[in-house]
Amino acid sequence: MDDGIQEPSGRRLTIRDWSKEDRPRERLLAQGAKALSDAELVAILLRSGFKDQTALDLAKALLVDAGNDLNRLAARTPAELMRRKGMGMAKALAVVAALELGHRRRERTSPERVPIHTSRSAYDELRSQIADLPHEEFWMLLLDRGLRLIDRRKVSSGGIHGTVADPKLIFRVALDAGASCIVVAHNHPSGQLRPSEEDIRLTRKLVEGGRMLDILVQDHLIITAEGYYSFADQGQMH
Repeated sequence: MDDGIQEPSGRRLTIRDWSKEDRPRERLLAQGAKALSDAELVAILLRSGFKDQTALDLAKALLVDAGNDLNRLAARTPAELMRRKGMGMAKALAVVAALELGHRRRERTSPERVPIHTSRSAYDELRSQIADLPHEEFWMLLLDRGLRLIDRRKVSSGGIHGTVADPKLIFRVALDAGASCIVVAHNHPSGQLRPSEEDIRLTRKLVEGGRMLDILVQDHLIITAEGYYSFADQGQMH
């Protein structure tokens, strides 16, 4: 089986002779798309690099700019992508078009979204993730206007006594996902269901921030192995 291609001069080029920016394409042909990293797939869209940067270098830089989050990359406009040196209009449009196609395919083939109408349904969605952990984690449920689940995300992870939840990060994730409503939750490894003063202050900050951004903060749950505490059920979401 051939492992290279023939130059016009007659010299056989092995894979090692191929430029770095061509290798993702060769790997795609040989191993399929699932074998490639995000950066390699983006590099194939870009096709070429810039000066001393390969297409793969440029793809990695784009992903770093987006926090290595494809959802954030997909939210970028062509003009925003073109701010990076080496990103011309053709490259920017190729990236935007490909990610939009992926988004449409996911919307059309995804199963029916789970409704999250009550604190119990939110708890059921998150219990297996955090109820039995020996350390604190902060999670969020991203919901559409019909209070149906878009996704669930871990926001932060900490120690036995607490974790830091940054409202700016929480709302950035919600905006990037196109969520109209969120439920936030964290666990108490101690098993204590009573909210701390910090839990109460954070809830107020999130409710106020959500009003400014037109994102409903539906509930804040404290989850333990034995059950949960719902700020909404206790009339504390104001």
